[in-house]
This record gives sequence, C-alpha cells and structure tokens, in this order.
Amino acid sequence: MNNRLFEWIGVVMMDLHQLYVFTKVVEHRSFSKAAEVIFLSQSTVSSHIQTLEKQLNVHLFDRVGRENILTPSGERLYQWALKILLLKDQALLDINNGMTEFRGIIRMSASSVPGQFLVPKMVKKFRNAYPQAMFHINQSPSKIVAEKVLNGSVDLGVLGEKYENEKLQYIPLLKEKLMLITASNHRLKGPVNIRTMLDYPFVMRSSDSGTNSIIERFLKRNNITKDQVNITSYTDCLQSLIQFVKEDIGISIISEIAAKEYSKSKLIKIHEIEDFNEERYFYLVFNKMKTQSIISKMFIEEIAYQKTS
Repeated sequence: MNNRLFEWIGVVMMDLHQLYVFTKVVEHRSFSKAAEVIFLSQSTVSSHIQTLEKQLNVHLFDRVGRENILTPSGERLYQWALKILLLKDQALLDINNGMTEFRGIIRMSASSVPGQFLVPKMVKKFRNAYPQAMFHINQSPSKIVAEKVLNGSVDLGVLGEKYENEKLQYIPLLKEKLMLITASNHRLKGPVNIRTMLDYPFVMRSSDSGTNSIIERFLKRNNITKDQVNITSYTDCLQSLIQFVKEDIGISIISEIAAKEYSKSKLIKIHEIEDFNEERYFYLVFNKMKTQSIISKMFIEEIAYQKTS
C-alpha cells in the first residue's frame, strides 16, 4: 500500500470526537483554551491529539513560543476534519425525523449594541425552531468581531460596520442612525449642532467600534479634528458609557436603538444632531472560505430568508 492509502485508512479509523477536539485546538491555537471551551481537562485534550498523531504517524502541531502552530500535515487534516464533521452533521440531520431535535453549537461574536439588543431576539427565534441549539456568544468591538470571523475563532459575527475583505460575507439586519445623549439634567435642549457639541466634555467609544468610525467620518466631513473635541474618556463598554453620561462626566453619541431604550428609564436625554444624516446597518457576517457546521448554516440561511421574505 502507498502512503496516500494509509492516510485514508487512518482517517476512517479516527474517532469523530477526536477530530472535533482537534478542530477546537486549531481554532483557539491553545490546548488549554480548547479544553475550556469544550469542557474537557487539558490532559484529555492532549491525549486526543496524541492519539491522532499516533494513528496517522505525523506531527500535527509545532510549539512556537506560547502558541501551537499547525504543521503542513495538521493543515491538511484540519480541512478534512471540517468536511468529515460536516458530513456527520448532515447524516444526523437526514436520519432525524424531528428537525427540532437537531443540536449543535454556534459560536458568535457581537459588538455591544447588537449584542445587547438584536442577538437575544435572534437567538430566541432560532431556538423556537431548534430548541437544542446552543450559543456561545462573546462581546467585542466591531473590528475585533470581523477579525474573529476571519481567523475562524467564531462561526458568525454581528456588528455595526463593514470591514471589506473578500472572505467576508455580510447580511444586513437593521438600519438605524446615531443620536447625541446627555445626562437627564443637562442644559442642552432640542436638536444640537456639531459646533455646539464641542463646548462640552465628550465620552468616546473605543477606536475599534463601528460607532467611533462613523463619528470620525462625521467630524472629518465638518472639518473638525479629534483634537478639537474635549474627550474625557474612551470606553469599550456601552453600559459604562451610559453611566459616564448619566453622571454628567460627558456627552456622547450612540446607537439610536440603545439611546431610546435607556431614555425610557429616564437615565439619559436624547437629542437629534443637525446635518447628521448618515445611517448605518447592523450586519450578520461570516467567512465564505470556512466550512460551517450544519447548525451554523441553518442559522445563516434563516437570517437570509427573513431578509428576502
């Protein structure tokens, strides 16, 4: 027998769970992080990888610094593993009479506003149809969400800014605009001009957020540099930003969805911004080059169908 045939026999003999563990180590670039995500001990994860290497008689990882880097053989196995695990999911789906019994994990990263106000509704609707679906969701600024989708550490992202890359596919979810917010006792009233805003301390979102990108474009269009804005603080966290504004540490510009939600409880006041007509979308984003699990594909198709129906 030639080496190619031995390789195929080795793949057939492999335990599907071992392949699943292997893909998690690849995606998280760490045995310990993979173990944490899939609720196994690090020693068990290491044992699964060692068994795979013994069965195939190859090294799958090289240790470089603190990261585990795939060898050429590891790269090839990773692509096969994704296809094999997808085929397994398809088989289970085909033989399962009750589609609602289909189970799986969707790993998602979301920026702050959609993570707080859109994703819970999306998850609820999907789980009404597929109650065994499980979601692992983390929150990051929009730029980091896009990076996580690109490097495969998550299956899907929901974010408020497009970052152009030929590998990324975007599905628009909702259109909205940004609004100025102030403390409930602030003296500003009615629609506010951008020049008037410069007279007050300002709380800014982090540079990786979609909101920050829109604000910077608006300032540039009005020939205003960031140095002209009296920025008191930057924050990644929407809830922290709301508290800063509530305590009158500064005014800020945030999503209309979030602004209206927080204003209901009288925590803040909201104001229209004169000549600020730029609208934005929230998007579902996925990597076109990544082999998605069946459950992730079903979620994507569900979202796409809702947008076209």
